[in-house]
Amino acid sequence: MFSLSLRMTRRDWRAGELRFLLIALIVAVAALSSVGFFVDRMRAGLVRDAHQLLGADLLVGADQPLRPDWQDKAAQSNLRMAQTVVFPSMAIAGEGDTARSILSSIKAVSDAYPLRGQLKLADATGGVDHVADGVPPAGSVWVDPNILSALQVKVGDTLKLGDKSFRIAAAIAVEPDRGSAFVNFAPRVMLAMPDLAATGLVQYGSRVTYRLLLSGAPAQVQAYQQWLQKAIDDGNIKGVRIESLESGRPEMRATLDRAEQFLSLVGLLSALLAAVAVAMAARRFMLRHLDACAMLRCFGMTQNQVTLMYLQEFILVGLVGSVLGVMLGFAAHFVLLEWLGRFMPTALPPASWWPAVQGVAIGLLLLVGFALPPLLQLRNVPHNRVIRRESSAPQAMSIATYVLGVVVFTGLLLWQAGDVKLGAMTAAGFLGGFALFALIAWACLKSVQSLRGLFDSQSWRFAIDGLQRRPGATTMQIVALGLGLMALLLLTVIRGDLIGAWRQSTPADAPNRFVINIQPDQKDLVEQKLVQEGLQKVQLYPMIRGRLVQINGKPVTNDTYQEDRAKRLVDREFNLSTMRDVPAQNTIVGGKWYDDSKPEASVEEGLAKTLKLKLGDRLQFDIAGQLATVPITSIRKLEWGSLRVNFFVIINPAAMKDMPQTWITAVHFPDAKAGLGNVLTRDYPNLTVVDIGSVLKQIQDIVDQVIAAVEFLFLFTLTAGVLVLYAALVGTQDERVREAGLLRALGATRKELARAQRIEVMLIGSVAGLLASSGAAGIGWALAHYVFDFEWRFSPWLWIAGGAIGIACAVFGGWAGLRSVLARPPLHTLREA
Repeated sequence: MFSLSLRMTRRDWRAGELRFLLIALIVAVAALSSVGFFVDRMRAGLVRDAHQLLGADLLVGADQPLRPDWQDKAAQSNLRMAQTVVFPSMAIAGEGDTARSILSSIKAVSDAYPLRGQLKLADATGGVDHVADGVPPAGSVWVDPNILSALQVKVGDTLKLGDKSFRIAAAIAVEPDRGSAFVNFAPRVMLAMPDLAATGLVQYGSRVTYRLLLSGAPAQVQAYQQWLQKAIDDGNIKGVRIESLESGRPEMRATLDRAEQFLSLVGLLSALLAAVAVAMAARRFMLRHLDACAMLRCFGMTQNQVTLMYLQEFILVGLVGSVLGVMLGFAAHFVLLEWLGRFMPTALPPASWWPAVQGVAIGLLLLVGFALPPLLQLRNVPHNRVIRRESSAPQAMSIATYVLGVVVFTGLLLWQAGDVKLGAMTAAGFLGGFALFALIAWACLKSVQSLRGLFDSQSWRFAIDGLQRRPGATTMQIVALGLGLMALLLLTVIRGDLIGAWRQSTPADAPNRFVINIQPDQKDLVEQKLVQEGLQKVQLYPMIRGRLVQINGKPVTNDTYQEDRAKRLVDREFNLSTMRDVPAQNTIVGGKWYDDSKPEASVEEGLAKTLKLKLGDRLQFDIAGQLATVPITSIRKLEWGSLRVNFFVIINPAAMKDMPQTWITAVHFPDAKAGLGNVLTRDYPNLTVVDIGSVLKQIQDIVDQVIAAVEFLFLFTLTAGVLVLYAALVGTQDERVREAGLLRALGATRKELARAQRIEVMLIGSVAGLLASSGAAGIGWALAHYVFDFEWRFSPWLWIAGGAIGIACAVFGGWAGLRSVLARPPLHTLREA
């Protein structure tokens, strides 16, 4: 049977029967594997670049000098190390009565700093950034530009820290591990670690944070992290924190999660188009082999032998097509890297073998899921088809294989998504779209007969009769064309809307300054000053400092939790707030917002998960000696990437009216207003103006990088989409050839039939385009609302574009696939019939 399968494979190849199926499979696997290879490298690069925001792969922070044995263990594990010491202190410029000072964040760094990322300095004129060569030279410091403007000094002047004076050698442009915690928001002064002792600033009782930065191979870093965590737990060591990308940077983690979702969405749409293309190609293969199977049955082949022969043939085609597709995808992803070269600040890590294995597996899955149903149709071809040219209806086993195809398709989407929610929503959307499209297409075909009497043109009647004669094939064409167009619209029109919405979640005018410690009597004056300066979206929020002391009547201490982040949260005061309405970019995901009639609290979902809080739990806070007990009545999801003012816990105003509070705001200072912070601190010395522009720039750079990748990945998916459109329209080519021959023999002219074909494909294309637009709008809204948390606006241009693109694709596909139909002499058709 294997030898016979090889001969049949060679015969079908020479006859051209396998070429379309092989091309469909190669394009499908190439589209998926090119996405897979690039996404694999992109994700590795994103994680690597995101680690630059920590300055390392792993960071160990402590309130006391780090133990030497921890460093010895890191050296034994072949990990690179660097150390930093961070603490607040006053930086002083000038002498005597003219001396000026500012509260600064002093940072001493060792020679190897930073292990990841690049520390960049501005030149003497504040111009183009350049990468720092090592750390500040002995006797000199690097400072934030805010230091220069606040103290009215320039590069080359002297700055005094404690007992030692330093020369300002450069201004810091980018500090990779600056972070977004308020402790890091004071302007930075950086010096070399050997100069720290001479300042005399680190004394007993000083608020100092000691950090050990580590980098190396992922397996070695993970092994060291597990060893260190066990050492901390066994020794019951307090005040030590282990930070990684996953645990230390919520705003960066949110950006990377969204990047993963966008890249997964591209893979999902590629999988959809691949499945449709292979299914259409396999169906065409089955239709062209009905007569051959009937002959083989007459020659004595059993149903099982027919099935085995074609199954082996399909497996051979699947292996060859998958391997060729993987090779083409691997080559294609280098082309994509060339296109994206200007967006990549550094080279991406090499690709792993996983996308290649995944590509071959996907190719075989596509064949099993979508070629098996037509293949089992061949086993049911009766002997008498040789004479009567009739095929039997699908039997139970064949129908069951279509269910298998649906299961395989759903599993493929979940696999490609890497996210159950995103994969399930996309699978439900497309499977529901398939059923809905088929129902609407069938209803349109039923109603189109009423149009026949409205036209005197014979071409219109031929076109309408053609649609009526092939209801199943026409419905399949509309559904396949509609699904293909829907995916393409998602990657074109809808993609632009999604990307635009993502950009708006972290827009160019996002807040880049926090103004904190605004006293109640200063609130109106500060707000008025900001508005007078022309700043937009100025909104002040109350901030109340409170310590969580009880949960459901049980005391909460550092020993209540095992997780390090939970210990840190309960070991410090919370920034609470109070307001009547749900803040912007906050979404209620559990419970309901309070009505201010009784004490109630709304808690951020990440905090609730970390502290194991749920709706109905009663929290007690100690606020400056006053106790406030509030039940949790809602859970909120925050948009961390927006870098706006966010609070873990918000309590209703009536419960907080007598509590001491200050005010905070987040605003965008344009470049022309960069000195406004100094004006505010001069007029109101108690204020602290925090510059988070560097953090915002890092997030926006990664957003731009991912968006560029998504836009270029569209080219690969577009190829699979064009193949789907072609397959949908040539699936009935053989039947059309016979019909055209008979009609021409009965007197129809070639011009009338050509016009009828154009009318028919235009009707198919318009219905498919309108269905695709509606489906793309629905899926886009669902993705924006339930997955990406974006605002969504429907555009009427989507339906106009969908109808126009549907007609254009159908006309082009009809010309490409059906232009040979009328070229065949009618006599040949009549002889074959």
